[in-house]
Order: sequence, then structure tokens, then C-alpha cells
Amino acid sequence: MAHLSIEYSRGLADRADIAALCRALHAAMIDTGIFPLAGIRVRAHAADHAVVADGLDDNDFGALTLAVGAGRTTEALKAAGDVIFAAAKSALAGPLATEHFALSLEIRVIDPSLSWKDTPIHARLSGRKTE
Repeated sequence: MAHLSIEYSRGLADRADIAALCRALHAAMIDTGIFPLAGIRVRAHAADHAVVADGLDDNDFGALTLAVGAGRTTEALKAAGDVIFAAAKSALAGPLATEHFALSLEIRVIDPSLSWKDTPIHARLSGRKTE
């Protein structure tokens, strides 16, 4: 499991291609080599209302949160985070070149005893039949 959520201020959609950002981050997650394809999800949601930093209308943010299943080392997750954050920085180079943008990435490891799933996609992509 590797689910990347992108929360962003509405103004960012005027300054960056959010669909292209999602595709770039999806590709980066695959490139890390540590997330099964069937478990990768990338989704973006605009914040309906936001006040960023000093409240200027020009201010925007992109907050990435990657939720992953347990079992990977901190080192592997750090390396994956570096790849994903580099892809985000590349896709958002325009806004990052201004003084009115903030970008962040946080990785959260989910406790398997507190996570429920029913995902036939895994079976399809691995070639197994579901029961």
C-alpha cells in the first residue's frame, strides 16, 4: 500500500498542471521500486478555503502525505521520499521559483492491525484469481 494524497490551495491550479503533477508522482512512486503497482494511489484535492503564511492572496501550498503499509525500513522510505519529493519539486518548479509557495511531504506508516482492505486489483495485477 502506498497512497499519496496531495492537498493544495485553489490558486495552485492556476499556476501548475495538477493532473501532470499526479502523473509525475505516480511515475516516481513506481521508480522507487518499493511499492507494489496495485497498491499505488495518487489523488489531489483542492482546499476550499485556506490562509497561507502571511495571508497574501498570492500564497499557495502543496502538502503531500504518503501513507504506506508497514514493513519497509526507514532508509528505504527515506530514499523513496527523496525520489518523490524531487519529482514534486520538478513538476512544481514554477511556483517554487516564487516567494509565495510552500511544498511539503510527509510519510506515515500505517499500523497493519488498524487497517482493513479488500482490493481485487491486487489479484488482477498479480495474475491470481479472487475467491
